[in-house]
Amino acid sequence: MPPAGHAAAAADLHLGPEVVLIPVKAFHQAKRRLGSALSDPDRIALVRAMATQVVAACVPLPVAVVCDDQDVAEWATEAGASVMWEPGQGLNGAVRAGVDRLARAGTHWVIVAHGDLPRAHRLGVLAPFDGITLVPDRRDDGTNVLRLPAGSDFRFAYGAGSFRTHRAEATRLGLPVRVLRDPDLAYDVDWPADVIELGQTL
Repeated sequence: MPPAGHAAAAADLHLGPEVVLIPVKAFHQAKRRLGSALSDPDRIALVRAMATQVVAACVPLPVAVVCDDQDVAEWATEAGASVMWEPGQGLNGAVRAGVDRLARAGTHWVIVAHGDLPRAHRLGVLAPFDGITLVPDRRDDGTNVLRLPAGSDFRFAYGAGSFRTHRAEATRLGLPVRVLRDPDLAYDVDWPADVIELGQTL
């Protein structure tokens, strides 16, 4: 069951013409591969802090957090974000469901940003572009940020090789593609080595 107050229908989510959508996994389950570098409490604290940084980077745009965990829903509300409760969807399904709900509510553009970007900044002021904007990770493998028309039938394919797959998907839809290589937005935390590097640069 969704937490009280988070079962609003899509028609209730009038957030604006452009919205940042952030999928956030349960904090206690996220980034378990960092266990060799961090204790569980430190890992959870890092995951939460990174997600908070991403929300803060979205100003002045409204933010929707798609999740299926009550602690995440409560954190999102405290952070000033709207909550989209989408249980059991997996990452790609949850993002698709969130974009669909926003489109039905009248949003024209959605920026999908992951919550593991500790150096995130200026997400809310990405320059407009009439097509798909992709921000790859440092390895040109994953897709850290993706801006798209909310009404497009875009097939999300997050996971290994998603940058290449998402670029091909934009081509399938006949949409122009813009690739932004921003070193801060490209910096995500997936592996113990990333934690060590992050600690050295803070």
